[in-house]
Amino acid sequence: MLIKRICFAIMALSILLSAGCGFKLQGSYSIPEQLRTLHLTSQDEYSELTRLVRERLRLHSISLVEESDEIPTLNILRDSLDRSTLSLYPTGNVAEYELTYHVKFTVSLPQGEAQTFEVDIQRDYLDDPRTALAKSREMELLLKEMRIQAADRMIQTLASIEIN
Repeated sequence: MLIKRICFAIMALSILLSAGCGFKLQGSYSIPEQLRTLHLTSQDEYSELTRLVRERLRLHSISLVEESDEIPTLNILRDSLDRSTLSLYPTGNVAEYELTYHVKFTVSLPQGEAQTFEVDIQRDYLDDPRTALAKSREMELLLKEMRIQAADRMIQTLASIEIN
């Protein structure tokens, strides 16, 4: 009986300490009330990034509505994938690339100026010409993962915007 009480006390203490230090589960963001209703625009409404951002906004209980002068707007300006050479094989072929997925977006508040933000996600990619088919599939998976991270960072950015 004493052991159960000690275990219960330790568990209660750990819960209180983790709650008191500001601990939050990953992906749990406190979006400002003014941004709980948004209009989402993009250069390509049907792109994978736009779909992921829309999904993340709904997951965080943010209502997406039609454009209005009283509603904040999240505008995805562009996304691009760049690659640069990191290393070469002795034959001169590229052995490793650095992939950079870049997203530029703005948040426009009703009575304010648009704020521009940029997100960069970087990954290293080994390129072996002997396994070209498998490498193209790996590249697709890496790009998908980078888009997911970019969408998550966009939501983090929304949570960090200070509204007066």
